[in-house]
Amino acid sequence: MATGLRDVLPEVPGLAEHWGRGVVHCPYCHGWEVRDEPIGVLAVGPASVHHALLFRQLTDDLVYFTRGTELDEDTRTRLGARDIRVVDTPVDEVVKADDGGVAGVRLADGRLVSRRVLAVATTMRARTEGLDGLGLAMEDLPHGMGRRFVSGMAGATDVPGVWVAGNATDLTAQVGASAAAGALAGSHINALLAAADTEAALAAAENRDSRV
Repeated sequence: MATGLRDVLPEVPGLAEHWGRGVVHCPYCHGWEVRDEPIGVLAVGPASVHHALLFRQLTDDLVYFTRGTELDEDTRTRLGARDIRVVDTPVDEVVKADDGGVAGVRLADGRLVSRRVLAVATTMRARTEGLDGLGLAMEDLPHGMGRRFVSGMAGATDVPGVWVAGNATDLTAQVGASAAAGALAGSHINALLAAADTEAALAAAENRDSRV
């Protein structure tokens, strides 16, 4: 089973409209495309600080919007050392540019902070549609990172005959890792089927011998 995941965005008006284009979440997936652009990081929690430091490697123009999250003085000093501007005023909406892209964010005090790209850490949730009846175990990961199917070696689950692979169980796996996980699960499934075929053949042979 490789159902993938769904990225859940924070509820900011206008944000979802630009998802996958002017709104991105991963510097390793989208970094090359957004390099050297004015980028804004919409904070969702402590992990967003790390997010900002990663995106700072891609641009000299980065603004960190705290959105009500706490920043201690040490963290503010670290961001300042990297020339990352911190904005504490709440974000009201994402503003669309005339070309259809992101123009920036409108703050609660009416100011528009111009940005061409917004980076935001999503909550990643394994897709479960149609799978509720299987009774597969799930777990919530720390810091609101997301929710995944629990799996063991090669994607095995506690439900006989069900394996999971890719983002359904490893929320941060990229395409290569997900494909490799599927191949590994497939090889283990095939090995079990080969063993089952052998056991069935042995049982059939013993049954024939008992009738001779």
